[in-house]
Amino acid sequence: MARWEPNTRERLIRAAVELFAEQGYEATTVNEIAERAGGLTKTTFFRHFTDKREVLFAGQEIHSRIMAEAIAEAPESATTLEMVGLALDGLASSFTEDRREIGRRLRAVIANSAELQERSAFKRAALSESMAQALRTRGVSELVADLAAELGVRAFYGAFDRWTSAADPRTLDAYTREVFGELKTALSVLG
Repeated sequence: MARWEPNTRERLIRAAVELFAEQGYEATTVNEIAERAGGLTKTTFFRHFTDKREVLFAGQEIHSRIMAEAIAEAPESATTLEMVGLALDGLASSFTEDRREIGRRLRAVIANSAELQERSAFKRAALSESMAQALRTRGVSELVADLAAELGVRAFYGAFDRWTSAADPRTLDAYTREVFGELKTALSVLG
């Protein structure tokens, strides 16, 4: 592949995930990622990512925006949990089938690195805060918004784990609705 081919960012992500899975996160260099992505340079890598850790968490801002927009566009009559459900639908539908294998590998890489586990927890907290802020903007009280957002993020991550572990053809959307439904049922049991 030549340097001028399209989708440089996506190629870097795929190369990083492949290399991290093959030889470990710590053992992989930015130069190796750039080379695997089609003979790119380290400079090209740093135009897209601040460091090799961030290549695994690309798109966090986009995910936050998708959820916030879904909540903002929800009907006025929507309940808090309905708004969270719409945010989850929007987020899950942005994950195409080709992301399943990347996600599977990514989960394994993160599980083997304390540094990446910490960054993953930070991303999860940021997604929750983004969703909670969008709910507060819609007039939901702070405590309810925080709790609903935590529930939503828990549903998404649980669904993502199932989706990347499963062999069946269901979409991430289907898993997300399933897990969110299970959590809402569990919430009602608490009564």
